[in-house]
Amino acid sequence: MSNAVLFAIYLSLLIHVALSGVTTWYIWRSENTINRLISLELLGTLALAILVIITIITNQVLYIDVALGLAALGFIGMVAVARYIADQQMF
Repeated sequence: MSNAVLFAIYLSLLIHVALSGVTTWYIWRSENTINRLISLELLGTLALAILVIITIITNQVLYIDVALGLAALGFIGMVAVARYIADQQMF
């Protein structure tokens, strides 16, 4: 890869890691449960993006498999947590 492309990939990795930090801070400081859930979903999406960028850098396909598993578990987990919170708010 050329130096410009490599620089852009590393810059994008840095931006995604920084956004993950900001999102984690927002999850920690947020007062609303719904905002925390949305931020947690965003953190999962950022983790997927970081795994894909690492796959591009290292040329190892294993990270894509991990990203797909994380996406499936993240979706199922988010639906379960949302249903749990919705049931708690009804009572």
